[in-house]
Amino acid sequence: MKVIQYIKDSFVELNTKMTWISWTEAQKSTVVVAIFTIIFALAVFIVDEVFKGVLVKYYELF
Repeated sequence: MKVIQYIKDSFVELNTKMTWISWTEAQKSTVVVAIFTIIFALAVFIVDEVFKGVLVKYYELF
């Protein structure tokens, strides 16, 4: 039953040897990640639309 002992040891390590950030710090980090994710998604969307427009104009030439 090495697997069960490994799981028990993992829980002990997570509860006693890990340093967890505070709840407010976790919330702030989550907001920052969400904002940057939205900004990055918008940037990718804009680049995609520009490339689409360029390709449409390019294929209209032929």
